[in-house]
Amino acid sequence: MSGRLIATAGRLPAARSGTVRAIRQYHQLPSGGLLRAEAAIRATRRRMWTPVSSFHNSVAVRNASFARFLPRLVVKFVRLPALAGGAMVGGLAWIQYQATQAGNYAWDVINNAKDSVSNTASSLYGGAVGIADQTMKGWQNTKEQVETSEWVQKLLRLQEEIGLGKGGSGGGGDGGPGGEEPHKQSRTGAAVAAGASAAAYGYESADDDQRRPDEAAKDDQMMVLTKKMIEIRNILARVGQSSTLTLPSIVVIGSQSSGKSSVLEAIVGHEFLPKGSNMVTRRPIELTLINTPDSDVEYGEFVDLGLGKIHDFSSIQRTLTELNQAVPDAQCVSDDPIRLSISSPNVPDLSLIDLPGYIQVVGQNQPPILKQKISELCDKYIQPPNVILAISAADVDLANSTALRASRRVDPRGERTIGVVTKMDLVDPMRGAEILNDKQYPLRLGYVGVVSRAPTMAGLFKKGNTNLTSAITKNENAFFSAHPLEFGQGSDVLVGTSTLRKKLMHVLEQTMSASLQSTGDAIRQELEEATYEFKVQYNDRPLSAESYLAESLDAFKHSFKEFTEGFGRPQMHELLKNELDQRMLDLLAARYWNKPIYDLAVPIAEPNSLVDLPTADPTNLYWRRQLDASTSALTKLGVGRLATTVVANAIQSRIDALIGHSTFVNHPFARQAITDAASSILNDRFYSTSDQVENCIKPFKFEIDMEEREWALGRDHVQGVLKKELSACEKALKDMEAHVGGRRKLKEVMNFVDKARKGDIIVEGESHVGAGGFSAALLAKGREAVFLRDRADIIKMRMMAVKSKQCANMQNKYHCPEVFLDAVASKLASTAVLFLNVELLSEFYYNFPRELDMRLGRHLSDEQVEKFAKEDPKIKRHLEVIKRKELLELVLDKMESLRQLEGREKERSKSGGKKSSEKDRGRWGLF
Repeated sequence: MSGRLIATAGRLPAARSGTVRAIRQYHQLPSGGLLRAEAAIRATRRRMWTPVSSFHNSVAVRNASFARFLPRLVVKFVRLPALAGGAMVGGLAWIQYQATQAGNYAWDVINNAKDSVSNTASSLYGGAVGIADQTMKGWQNTKEQVETSEWVQKLLRLQEEIGLGKGGSGGGGDGGPGGEEPHKQSRTGAAVAAGASAAAYGYESADDDQRRPDEAAKDDQMMVLTKKMIEIRNILARVGQSSTLTLPSIVVIGSQSSGKSSVLEAIVGHEFLPKGSNMVTRRPIELTLINTPDSDVEYGEFVDLGLGKIHDFSSIQRTLTELNQAVPDAQCVSDDPIRLSISSPNVPDLSLIDLPGYIQVVGQNQPPILKQKISELCDKYIQPPNVILAISAADVDLANSTALRASRRVDPRGERTIGVVTKMDLVDPMRGAEILNDKQYPLRLGYVGVVSRAPTMAGLFKKGNTNLTSAITKNENAFFSAHPLEFGQGSDVLVGTSTLRKKLMHVLEQTMSASLQSTGDAIRQELEEATYEFKVQYNDRPLSAESYLAESLDAFKHSFKEFTEGFGRPQMHELLKNELDQRMLDLLAARYWNKPIYDLAVPIAEPNSLVDLPTADPTNLYWRRQLDASTSALTKLGVGRLATTVVANAIQSRIDALIGHSTFVNHPFARQAITDAASSILNDRFYSTSDQVENCIKPFKFEIDMEEREWALGRDHVQGVLKKELSACEKALKDMEAHVGGRRKLKEVMNFVDKARKGDIIVEGESHVGAGGFSAALLAKGREAVFLRDRADIIKMRMMAVKSKQCANMQNKYHCPEVFLDAVASKLASTAVLFLNVELLSEFYYNFPRELDMRLGRHLSDEQVEKFAKEDPKIKRHLEVIKRKELLELVLDKMESLRQLEGREKERSKSGGKKSSEKDRGRWGLF
């Protein structure tokens, strides 16, 4: 009730009975909010005061717009002082664009007051107070979202002092003498000295903080302790491997549509959880809330995905939806958790785990064991020492609450279960109070009633990306304040999201504190084991992923330096000369030596036989043309591209060999990076190098000058080349004997082929179907063997010719084509190597180490470096031992800091002359 009504009641003793009756009627009103309660108070005014003004009789059923009310209101303000009237008109004109919820109230006031415009100044004063009262109710809906100018703020404070007599964010009625607020939650607020805790608890204004200084200090101390213990829990989660190395979390369970997601979003202040008619939560969501009082930025981070800070909570919602929908329909649920941390100045420090909701009936497209799988998944998380947040809807009997039944299985005494009853506005207030005071399913931590669904805000100004907790808190205050007997100061029930947030912080801190001793003992034992393994198995040798990569890279560079010292111009010349020798042999076989045998027909006699070459006329055009054509083919075969390809392939193969003998052999990523580095440099230099080599050998395409020294070297070298070719022919012939079934059988078929080619045997029909009792395949092998035998005979003959005195003279080059072509190949190789060394090899030796630094050094992220190191199983184990040891030592240090905080708190209590109560000590031991 208003302060003026109380004051009047004090002056009029005869009206006290009427006032008491009005208050009783006000307490017995059904759920209708603040406006219905206001109507009861204004009805009391009509019975008590004379004369009665129409402004006093008007009933506030809804807030109104000021669009048409302003002109008439200005006429009234003429009677007021000019300064106050001008300020009021300006303030109301500005509020027209902000207070959209005050729309219809002013219209009702105008219609009811149109015959009383000329009433007394007291009537005008009473109407102005009523308008100011309703204006502030509409303004409260938007003042959190709109920045106001300083003069408007002063005006609003003036209105509060004149018309309201008290502040409030959603009360609407007095709960007792002296204007006390009607329920617990409206008593709390955020002090300026405790801004961080106020934001975490969901208080809206620092001016509303009615906590005692010692209570605010304890709340701040609690937040510090909780934050540190959550840090310890996160570090222990990184240690892993042991279920004893963990601190409790709050596990949220409930059936589908019980309001589980709404409760979590009310705590966070944003809509971020997946929504949908089907089963949308398929994986546990491990949610860590981090209070950041020094920053106004709100963001979320997916710990395991590396997506960075996400400031748009709708993006977080989409990501969560996609991660949950990735679970196949045949599986439906997965125990692989999604780790999400949310940092905001408006959230408390909490560690929550959201689980898939219990179902009663399995859908048509869902596996039959889905209900059992959900139950097993929830049972896995609600084991001690985790705190259970059992969500139940108020319109469902607690006896049918799936969440409470599940919690009673693992927590039969209800010592670590918090009951949350949602949708309190859907049941009768008396029934709601009975649920919260339930004795049939008692919980030591009690029940908390909430209305976590945010009200729908329609109008010109939308909510936007504002904090959801503020709107929900106002809506809850409006509902619970309307029923002070059921939910007020003396009702002994806990209601409101703000109360739930604070309770969760207290319970989580107490539960974590109770687990610190046992967890600390387990940590010390794990640390002793890790230290022993590190000392015995690894000899206390320090190692990190960065140092391992640097050592591996340095060792590889050292091997590469040795390669550069052993691979230069001589090696390139040898490689290129061997390739040109093969091309030279191909030309000799095509133009001088025998040709493959394709059939058993008698060959046509050639006029110029190779056997007659040593005695041929030096001026014979046939042999001259044969040598010139062979030389031209050798010089024009594309020596530039050939030489560059041969050297580049050799370098690449040597790099691969270096990788095979280095530590990088166990690292696919690094091995590929090194190979790509070599390939990129060689590819960049390939075309320019091949063009340079081709240009430098261009004179040899037209004329070749030969020196005696070069001829002599060619003569010596070609003998070795012919000897290798002879060995290859003899080896192939020997291998063929084993292939056809023996030397004797091969000799028989070869004799048949010789006789047929000499005409001694007439082969009837096609030879491809067989002849002479031999199959077609055997005849093909016989023809090939005859070809190899003849080739070997020719090579032997040419080797004798090369060794003869005739080939010792350079003038007889047409009689000795093998010597001349070998000398030409040597000149081509020597010339090409000069430019290959400058254009390709030197550039590669200079750029390759730098390319390695680029690919395996500065540009690798920490995650890539760690991934590289862990590709080697031995190094991975070594790093895990070191990391585990460091994390355990860090946890022990943080636990020691917690003990120091506890010690300071005890000393502060002693210095104040007060003994610590059991409740205060319970912070370090829940039970």
